[in-house]
Amino acid sequence: MKKCIASLVLFLAAFNVGLASIVQPVSWVAKVVKLEDGNAQIRLTGTIQENWHIYDISDYGPDGPNPTVLEVHGVRLVGSPYIESAVEREYDSVFGMEIGTCSREVVLCQNVELSGGNASVTVEWQACSDESCLPVEEWSTTLAMPSAKSIWGLILEAILWGLLALLTPCVFPMIPMTVSYFLKQKKGAKGLAGIYGLSIVALYTLPVAVIILITYFAGGETVTADIFNWLSTHWLPNIVFFLVFMAFAASFFGAFEFVLPSSWLTRADAKSGSSGLAGVFFLALTTVLVSFSCTGPIVGSVLIKSTQGSFWEPIVTILAFSLAFALPFTLFAMVPSLLDRLPKSGPWLGEVKKVLGFVELALGMKFLSVADQTYHWGLLDREVYLAVWIVIFTLLGLYLMGKIRFKDDAPLTHIGISRLVLIILDLSFVVYMIPGMFGAPLKAISGYLPPMTTQDFVISRYAPSPSKPATGGRKYADFLKLPLGLDGYFDYDEARAEAIRTGKPLFVDFTGHGCVNCREMEARVWSDPRVLRMLREDYVVCSLYGDDKTVLDSSEWVTTESGKTLKSLGKINSYFVLRRFNVNSQPFYAILDPVTEVQKVPSRAYDLDVDAYLNFLSAGLD
Repeated sequence: MKKCIASLVLFLAAFNVGLASIVQPVSWVAKVVKLEDGNAQIRLTGTIQENWHIYDISDYGPDGPNPTVLEVHGVRLVGSPYIESAVEREYDSVFGMEIGTCSREVVLCQNVELSGGNASVTVEWQACSDESCLPVEEWSTTLAMPSAKSIWGLILEAILWGLLALLTPCVFPMIPMTVSYFLKQKKGAKGLAGIYGLSIVALYTLPVAVIILITYFAGGETVTADIFNWLSTHWLPNIVFFLVFMAFAASFFGAFEFVLPSSWLTRADAKSGSSGLAGVFFLALTTVLVSFSCTGPIVGSVLIKSTQGSFWEPIVTILAFSLAFALPFTLFAMVPSLLDRLPKSGPWLGEVKKVLGFVELALGMKFLSVADQTYHWGLLDREVYLAVWIVIFTLLGLYLMGKIRFKDDAPLTHIGISRLVLIILDLSFVVYMIPGMFGAPLKAISGYLPPMTTQDFVISRYAPSPSKPATGGRKYADFLKLPLGLDGYFDYDEARAEAIRTGKPLFVDFTGHGCVNCREMEARVWSDPRVLRMLREDYVVCSLYGDDKTVLDSSEWVTTESGKTLKSLGKINSYFVLRRFNVNSQPFYAILDPVTEVQKVPSRAYDLDVDAYLNFLSAGLD
């Protein structure tokens, strides 16, 4: 009889365990978030049903409750797991110790190094209510890890600018002067030449690094990021940058020169005549000061472009520029015989400067475009922008052919092979841009152009279909448009309501007017017919602009936890995305279940792999 009763008890216990596993009150979703320090955060969000709780990740020993355990394998960990959400702590008389519990929602985090590949994630927990506890449960998933952010393109561009600076009239003649200085040194000339090169690098890099680091340590990473965000999106710095680029171009064209005070040059040159390390340093200082009228515009261009990224990018790019600029000086100082292979100074140096002036004109247009897009001035639509670039590069081609000459240019009597190659490349680029005036996507330069939605005259397969439903009545649709003729929303709540009504997943696109990578993703990934079809037919698309400066009605303002009132659409969207997804970078793409608002698959950022993006969209549907 006892045996039967025992068997019945075991059966009921097993049944209850099985039932408990079916009605488990905790569900999990995982994602990977890139951090500003170059690492990543694996982030698990657990949704806990009402009247239930789980324990925190503290080690309570054998006499305490079962803590929540987060394990991550396959990647290098940075620090220990931690809970980012609220933890309620109180003394528990049953265990005889202070216990931490989490209810409603818990966010578990583990910082890891960015290395690509996959990360295996396992969380173990025990759910309890006021009446009972369920058995310890386990949930596992695999996350695709993004690779470390590459700034090689920015570094390569800085290196090219550094090498081009050597070909300007105020820099190139200084190479033989530098070599003659080191030829006079009796001992250790090569070592002094190396110190000379390092001094040039330090004179360019250290001032920039000091300014940025002072800002960082005085106000923290958030303050530094806010400064760079202001620099990259606000109309004032963008207009200033545009005018600076125009002034730089005028300088290269010979209208005037940026000249430092002559007293600086005189003092530095006088001290460069001394021997030893001090003389070498002041020779480097003289080189930097004398070449400023030519390198100043180039350094300014490098720094202005690099402020569009993270706070450390200006330091890296100016370091790359200065290394490229200093290396030839150092090599010629160490091996003077290389001078024999250099071309002689001549009118070609001035022509290089003029070519750089045309490039400065074109690059400066981007800053005016950013201000125009974020504030909806309507001054520089896509076809206007393209028209300006077509004219600039056509004039450059005519200049290279000798059809246009400045007052200090010598007549062009013949065209060499290298000049002919440059003419062919330049005019080919002009021909490539012309179809863009009629709506061609121009994928190779899409990141630098205003979006296709600003173009008035479009003859292409990307033109909006007249059968698409009108966006009238939707929030912000009077001044915001989706690319490629897509139909969507610009307000999260409206988009979510439509997704619930239609039963489609919600596709969240965190973007920006001044986001180069966003434009590239739209032109090179979204434009793929397969991707475009899925976005158009299978999803409700919600684009949230993080840099739009439109001030909303006071009823839509948002007050943060710190008491700050957010009034513009961009700031409100950025605050929402940061709180909801812990992300502040663009582009960012997430697929949500509109009912539960749970993220269906790991989010994605900038990645031009079309097949991977298709897999992302397909997984969201599954």
